[in-house]
Amino acid sequence: MCGGRPRCSSPPQLVRGRVLCGGPGRGFSSSPRKSRNAAGRKEGRNRLPAPRVRIKPADLRLTAVGRERTMDLSKIAVSINKAINTQEVAVKEKHARTCILGTHHEKGAHTFWAAVNRLPLSSNAVLCWKFCHVFHKLLRDGHPNVIKDSMRNKADLTDMSRMWGHLSEGYGKLCSIYLKLLITKMEFHIKNPRFPGNLQMSNRQLEEAGENDVNNFFQLTVEMFDYLECELNLFLGVFSSLDMSRSVSVTAAGQCRLAPLIQVILDSSHLYDYTVKLLFKLHSCLPADTLQGHRDRFQEQFKKLKSLFYRSSNLQYFKRLIQIPQLPENPPNFLRASALSEHISPVVVIPAESSSPESEHMVETDDLVDTDLPVMPVPVETKFDDLFGTSAAIDPFNFNNQNGMRKDDKDRLIEQMTREIQILKDELESFRLESGRLCQALRGRVNELEAELAEQSHLRLQAAGESEFLKAELDDLRRVREYTEKEQRSLTEIEKKAQANEQRYTKLKEKYSELVQGHAELLRKNAEVTRQMTVARAAQDEVDAVRKEMQDKVKAAQDYADRQERAQRERVDKLQRELVSSRAELDSLKTTMASSQQSSEALGTQLAAMESEKVSLVEYLSKVETELAVQGEELEQVKSSLASERESGVKTAEALQNQLNDKESREQALESQLLAARWSSLEGAAEEAEKIIQDSLALIDDPAHISCTSSADYLASRCQASLDCVEQFHPARDSFLADDRGVSQLLKVVTQCGHLVGDTIVQGSATSHMVPVEQADVLSESVKACGAEALLLLRHMKKEDIATADNCKLKEALQAILTAAEKLRPRGLELQQGELGDLVEQEMAATSAAVESAAARIEEMLNKSRAVDTGVKMEVNERAQYPLRNSMPRIPAGQRA
Repeated sequence: MCGGRPRCSSPPQLVRGRVLCGGPGRGFSSSPRKSRNAAGRKEGRNRLPAPRVRIKPADLRLTAVGRERTMDLSKIAVSINKAINTQEVAVKEKHARTCILGTHHEKGAHTFWAAVNRLPLSSNAVLCWKFCHVFHKLLRDGHPNVIKDSMRNKADLTDMSRMWGHLSEGYGKLCSIYLKLLITKMEFHIKNPRFPGNLQMSNRQLEEAGENDVNNFFQLTVEMFDYLECELNLFLGVFSSLDMSRSVSVTAAGQCRLAPLIQVILDSSHLYDYTVKLLFKLHSCLPADTLQGHRDRFQEQFKKLKSLFYRSSNLQYFKRLIQIPQLPENPPNFLRASALSEHISPVVVIPAESSSPESEHMVETDDLVDTDLPVMPVPVETKFDDLFGTSAAIDPFNFNNQNGMRKDDKDRLIEQMTREIQILKDELESFRLESGRLCQALRGRVNELEAELAEQSHLRLQAAGESEFLKAELDDLRRVREYTEKEQRSLTEIEKKAQANEQRYTKLKEKYSELVQGHAELLRKNAEVTRQMTVARAAQDEVDAVRKEMQDKVKAAQDYADRQERAQRERVDKLQRELVSSRAELDSLKTTMASSQQSSEALGTQLAAMESEKVSLVEYLSKVETELAVQGEELEQVKSSLASERESGVKTAEALQNQLNDKESREQALESQLLAARWSSLEGAAEEAEKIIQDSLALIDDPAHISCTSSADYLASRCQASLDCVEQFHPARDSFLADDRGVSQLLKVVTQCGHLVGDTIVQGSATSHMVPVEQADVLSESVKACGAEALLLLRHMKKEDIATADNCKLKEALQAILTAAEKLRPRGLELQQGELGDLVEQEMAATSAAVESAAARIEEMLNKSRAVDTGVKMEVNERAQYPLRNSMPRIPAGQRA
């Protein structure tokens, strides 16, 4: 100020929230004096000049703050132009960081869009690609208002994406895909304002985002699928545009295309984690069929994301910038609610950035706070050096430069050793990082194997539950069989009634009319019996079908258990191979550490040799000795850290070995349990077969079973089936003794043998009721002998006696029953389909002929009586002997048939 007035001749103005000071040459708006003069020319020259305004100190402070903010915004605009340029190189982090801090400074993205709208994004693909990269960073890490401010340019971004989509290769296609991803990201955050730009949320915040409404969770999952689909499309587009046969990740052009994928990896890891948790949430509320589409879409995206993460982790460019997580081998099983506890959220680790020339000039966060007075830059005093060159005072120990002499060999040796020490430090750091990564990978693999072992245990328990269910169904089949036997007994009673009706036919002399009525009733009951026999046979066929289906289910369950056991053994072998490879890597690491120690000892020897010569160079090498002492301390620290790393590696290897031993012991225990379960299932099947045969033998002496009958043909068929089953016993027994995992075939043979032999015993006893006494006794003895041999064979099915079990005697007993049944077949004929009705018709015709012959004999007896007796005596005799003669109806011969 001069004379109590400020230098600026015009008062401060407030333009768009900023205080500007007028004056020429400052880059602000024109002075108020010019505007007043312009207004005066328009309104006339008769107005008085405006009075001068005195500026207060507070106004000066506002003016300084406005100048500082304007300078910051101009600096942000410069950083935006430097970050978004036409050079095919990756965006520098310091420029992108300045743009992010600028959004927090102005609490929005107005400056960013003001600078971007002046760039020719529609004419240069590289420029548009780098714009998308910077804009993606701002959406993730910028101020929350960046998304709202950017929605105004959504239509322009959509048109630009459509325009670049007409190109089928190069940056044009990539820009179209990237713009679609950015538009989808903005729409997602506008629809779901609870999600921050970087997608980092806790489980509680994720629950609150759905507002405890299953419909909101369903829609949110669909939107996340669409979002992740755009991320994967960009991933695939970038990889398809690169020539992966060359090291493209170390070239500037390759890094320019790969740099945005870091943001994509960060977004994709969070989207995958949230999608898994939301799908488990939906499966707990909705039926599985409703979410089939969600599961299919997740399976497809899981395969793509796993493949892309694996390919990215192998690129050299990403190894020093980001640590990419690896997804599990198999996708989560959403149909099992307990699988949520096995889910591990993928964590992307970005290592701390090392100091570099690019990161030295950073915008401090303190600059974002308004102060009362502007901060003036400190000028650097370099005018003297610019005019006369660098001063010797800068390096007072540089005697060689002052005297024009070259550095001697000792200086070069010192520099060479310094560089070697630095190289050793870098190698030790890389070894430390590599060992940490290997340990983490091994821990993750151990966790995966433990999860797989838990799942196998669950599957084994599930198989046991299915076995219990099959046993319950077997009990149901037994009850059905008992019901069928009751029906057979009722059928026997019906047959007894039919025999009683047949006996009534023999009383033709006394009740001719009753004979005709009984004949008609017999015909009706014969048809009913035929129908009931058909129903009984259909029920028997159904029982056989159900029995066969149960046997198939038992076989399928055993096969499934065997496959699971083989897969588990393969996984254990694979784990052992991985452990051997990890041990080999640890040995190589120890060898490298030993070589590094030898180089360190050689370095100490050289240092000792140099100390012997430093007597003549005490003054010159005083500073060098100090530096060497410091480097020696650093070397000791490196050695100590290396020793600690070695100890931690040994401890980790011991822990892994202990875990592997525990798993092997658990595996052996499971195998022993499985073997015991196989023997118990075999013994249980044998006991069940014994009960079935004992029940069949008990039916032979049961009085209620005496009325049961059966045909010799059916007995022969049952006996032949039993022989076929017994023939399979020895091969199944030998296969089980050779390999205890082949118990399924032996179980099938034992169960089927029990049912078939028991059925043969019952049918043999029923057949003996319909044959003469001598043949019946022979058949009964054969059946009892067969039952005794079968029980003896089944009692040998225990663990210590199974090798001595022999089925020869049982086959001989069954062969004897089969021979007896063959002898009992009537006339050696076998009834075919349709012959039963013909036999019934023949029997009815024979019965009708017998009735007619009986009627003829009665008529002949009456005629003889008329010829001998005459008059009243004949009439009395006729009435006394044949009281029903007059009541007999006359049936024509055609109607009798």
